[in-house]
Amino acid sequence: MLLQGIPAASGYAIGQAFILEHDTSEVERKQVDDVQAEATRLQTAVQQAMNELEQIKEDTAKKLGEHQAEIFATHILVLQDEEFVGQAIEKVRSEKVNAEFALSEVTQQLVDIFSSMDSEYMRERAADFRDVSKRVLGLLSGKKSVSLNDFEEAVVLFAHDLTPSDTAQLDRSKVAGFATNIGGRTSHSAIMARSMEIPAVVGLQDATSTVKNGDMIILDGSSGIILINPDSDTIATYQEKKVKFEKRQEEMKLYKDKPSITADGHEVELVSNIGNPQDALGARNNGAEGVGLYRTEFLYMGRDNFPSEEEQYNSYVAVCETLGTEKPVVIRTLDIGGDKELPYLPLPKEMNPFLGYRAIRLCLDRKDLFKTQLRAILRASAKGNIKLMYPMISTLSELREANAILAETQAELDAEGIAYNKEMEVGMMIEVPAAAIIADQLAKEVDFFSIGTNDLVQYTMAADRMNEQVSHLTQPFNPAVLRLIKMVIDAAHKEGKWAGMCGEMAGNLKAVPILLGLGLDEFSMSASSVLPVRVLLSRLNREEMRKLAEEALMLETAEEIQVMVVDRVSAVQEMSI
Repeated sequence: MLLQGIPAASGYAIGQAFILEHDTSEVERKQVDDVQAEATRLQTAVQQAMNELEQIKEDTAKKLGEHQAEIFATHILVLQDEEFVGQAIEKVRSEKVNAEFALSEVTQQLVDIFSSMDSEYMRERAADFRDVSKRVLGLLSGKKSVSLNDFEEAVVLFAHDLTPSDTAQLDRSKVAGFATNIGGRTSHSAIMARSMEIPAVVGLQDATSTVKNGDMIILDGSSGIILINPDSDTIATYQEKKVKFEKRQEEMKLYKDKPSITADGHEVELVSNIGNPQDALGARNNGAEGVGLYRTEFLYMGRDNFPSEEEQYNSYVAVCETLGTEKPVVIRTLDIGGDKELPYLPLPKEMNPFLGYRAIRLCLDRKDLFKTQLRAILRASAKGNIKLMYPMISTLSELREANAILAETQAELDAEGIAYNKEMEVGMMIEVPAAAIIADQLAKEVDFFSIGTNDLVQYTMAADRMNEQVSHLTQPFNPAVLRLIKMVIDAAHKEGKWAGMCGEMAGNLKAVPILLGLGLDEFSMSASSVLPVRVLLSRLNREEMRKLAEEALMLETAEEIQVMVVDRVSAVQEMSI
């Protein structure tokens, strides 16, 4: 029997299933007479939870590094937040109810708010509230948490969900892999699984009901597949895959500090996409040569007011200091709208927000917000190799208007005697087909292009990437998309400028040979993809890939192109195991 979920952490786990029972019991509402004693009981449990989290944070920092430990710093902040614990205490006092019920009610309200948001990243943050609430409720009830490592031999762990603190405490020798009913690739447990190199599959919906304790399981974290009680031949096949995968993982570690060079000596730049200063540490630890996309909108999300100029400046400088001030850091200006909303920035309801009032369109209209961010970026450019990038440019006039506001901001800083890098590179994203078509004009007025394939594909194919009914049209290998990419790269090179890519396609092993052949200069991807791509590049001959790309552009379908790459490029076959 086969179950299909979401691949969360690559690798293979083979072993017997262990089902972690999910507590579905509801918290009982009780009336209390001494509300002050009940409020104190809640405050005491919260303090105990913070003490536990401090210890977990310290242990995680030693085992996985400060970057992963930041998750628990966030959980401690949640417990210090008056909007969370303060509301629960107020509920105890105003309704004279028990602490467990008050905390559960407030938690559920916040979980409902975050779960309803369009952004996957923000939806996953609902898990933070569940995690800390579960810890405090356990302390209030006196229940001891179940150990996830008391197994005689390594098991494949199944759970409705695993909290970040559960995941951080897993023993790799006792848990070969884990699978959950809920969650996505951006959930904290998935992120930690990748850091700990524990194969994981999430989003299986009802795996804990389908799988039984003791079932023989094959977990394929690379493709999101769970095989239940497979035959001996299948087990042997996957054991071979597991050995090859682990051998490749060890090989990749040797490439961490090596340059990104092809077999015939052509060098490109492999950088990482990040969403906050903490992600920069993950980029550095995975061998990224810098940041190709800093998604600054995450500085604005999960809060109730705009970040100040100083706060933004500090976050940009922190990234430069983490990576090393000589490493490039490409900062994208605010990209709000579409699937990303701010509760404190009311935007008009639109029939199709992806085609509406978002990104640079919003910033050009709200010069106050835009200039605050530009000031912070410019000031930070004096502290590192920062480059500025505009999102969602559709016309030459938009680019010129953005540059005019930038020049105005520079003049203000000059008048105030504030230092910034006057030679800072200024580029733009190519996400809109119109921009790709006039790339020859745009290239004359920017220092670089970065191709955002996630949006470029959906706009080119007229298929919403969030809509499952048209997901088959999300085709980065479609000849129309590849031809637009070629136009952009050629236009940049004709003007002596560089072209990068910061969409998911840049880290796709099947796409890398074609992109190299098309002449892409910079590949920006998730941190975990950097080393696999570097190893692949070391086995490719650029001149051969140039011919491959030319042939790909002549084919008729995305499927034909992918098949050709796999058939013709042996390194892709080897890396895809």
